[in-house]
Amino acid sequence: MRPWRPVGDGEWVGTDASERFPIYTRGNAGEVYPEVYRPLSFSIAQRAGEQAMRNAILSSGIIRPDELDDIPLSTGVGSGVFGGYAYLNLSVQRLVAARVPGGSWSDADNSFLGAGDPPPHVPLPTEKNRRAAVAALRYLWRLSGVTELPQLALDQRIVDEFLAGLPDPSNAAEHDLRSSTLGVTELFIPMFETHLKVSFAAGALMAVLTQMCEKQLGDAEIAVRLISGLGDVDSAAPSRALWSLGRKVAASDSLTAEFEAGVAGVWDRLQVSTEASEFNDEFRQFVADFGSRGPNEWDTAFDTWETDPELALVFVDRMRLTDASHAPTAQGERLARERQKLEVDVLGRLRWPVRRLFGRVLAATRLHMQSRERTKTTVVRAIHGARLQGQELDRRLAARSGGAPGDLWFLVEEELDGYVDDPASFATQIAERRQLLVELQRRIPPFYFEGEQPPVDTWELRSAEIPQAVVGEVLTGLAGCAGIARGRARVVTNPGDPRGLEPGDVLIAPLTDPSWTPLFVAAEAVIVDVGAVMSHAIIVSRELGIPCAVSVTDASRRIPDGTLVEVDGGAGTVRIIELP
Repeated sequence: MRPWRPVGDGEWVGTDASERFPIYTRGNAGEVYPEVYRPLSFSIAQRAGEQAMRNAILSSGIIRPDELDDIPLSTGVGSGVFGGYAYLNLSVQRLVAARVPGGSWSDADNSFLGAGDPPPHVPLPTEKNRRAAVAALRYLWRLSGVTELPQLALDQRIVDEFLAGLPDPSNAAEHDLRSSTLGVTELFIPMFETHLKVSFAAGALMAVLTQMCEKQLGDAEIAVRLISGLGDVDSAAPSRALWSLGRKVAASDSLTAEFEAGVAGVWDRLQVSTEASEFNDEFRQFVADFGSRGPNEWDTAFDTWETDPELALVFVDRMRLTDASHAPTAQGERLARERQKLEVDVLGRLRWPVRRLFGRVLAATRLHMQSRERTKTTVVRAIHGARLQGQELDRRLAARSGGAPGDLWFLVEEELDGYVDDPASFATQIAERRQLLVELQRRIPPFYFEGEQPPVDTWELRSAEIPQAVVGEVLTGLAGCAGIARGRARVVTNPGDPRGLEPGDVLIAPLTDPSWTPLFVAAEAVIVDVGAVMSHAIIVSRELGIPCAVSVTDASRRIPDGTLVEVDGGAGTVRIIELP
């Protein structure tokens, strides 16, 4: 197989690895970009993302500019793309964590990785120094005093203006569509930088809160419970709207009949149904509010709930069958009551001035955890504007050249002008790149690597069989959300195809992003192959009150569909009770 390397004048899915910071991981990065990058997606996002990552890293002062100045932007210091897949630079994250007084490099692993066997940490000669320690203390103290983040509202207004300034795709000229598709790149840097700054702050504050709980209360797990059921978390909001739609279907014989006929084509059938007008209006409002979300929503190459409504209607189909006790609002209210009661108890056990400092850190951690999800939404809305422009351009050029939908995303930025002028002339390049994509999708990229990613032909095949779990076996991961639940395993690898997830089932997934959230509502519990404290699955399960275990290695491959399992979200364990 030919290596996945730069093509033409642009790097498209192959950045250089850093010699100074050599360890990379799919942890966290895999939730944002779970699929192989398309060339155009790489053009839009990678260099802008790397610049934003460096800006965010330097903003804390813990790493100095001169430590990064001589490393070119084509080298993945913050992140990188290797073998077509997005990676996070773990070495840099470990360095930042090690420089925090009272912290350790392992705090980075706890935030982003969970379980596993990453390469060992090799301290840099300058890893510990007084200047960095002072900068870290100032950074943490400043963060702990933050009570509002006005930048979030400002970024939302900027994105609103960007979206309002885009041309109507239906009648825009093709070169204007080309410019609009790429126009998000300039906006992406500051928006993504805000997201990263808030994310880094949330991780740092969570680490401090966890340390305080362990030292002052003797139980580090209390920290997770203190940030559960916060409400106003953007990635959980669509579930509440979808739940309402699901209740409408459950209460209507005619709507139920339409969904019983199958989700495929249901939106078209609803448009001509005389009894579906109220449902249709509510669903259109849902699309207006949340249409930018969907599987792989950070990548313009993929459909969202607006461009393919059935991706959302499949969740309505699952929720219409779900017991009312799973209502997101009811679960959130219960968790909020439990959290408030716990907070009163915890603060009552602490003496002043520790109580005052603890309350300060707790409030700042909650603010940044909620805000992290808000910044994601802002970036995703901007990306969606570019997606709509690109999809129209793709449709026109594919029709003109006799090509296939999606061809546009197999070109790099430098090739787009030529493609708009003569799309048929790029047929060979597009075919070759499509075939290479198929080859990469057949294999599982290494979760970690150091120095150089192993050759693609050494990666494990997705079709390879691995030993199945046996009755009585306990698979151990990390605690996600406390609670014990029992149910039949439903292994889902694509949120758009939940494979008949039924009430009482336990959802098992390789990893999740916000588009998976509505399936959490319909599940009795959630098990994820990878994940850590900053993972999407943990954040959402805490908001919805769903028992959750993450970093249960290869759970989606080792646990057969239909297996009866018991999940202990507080312990992070999965017990095999009965095989199908």
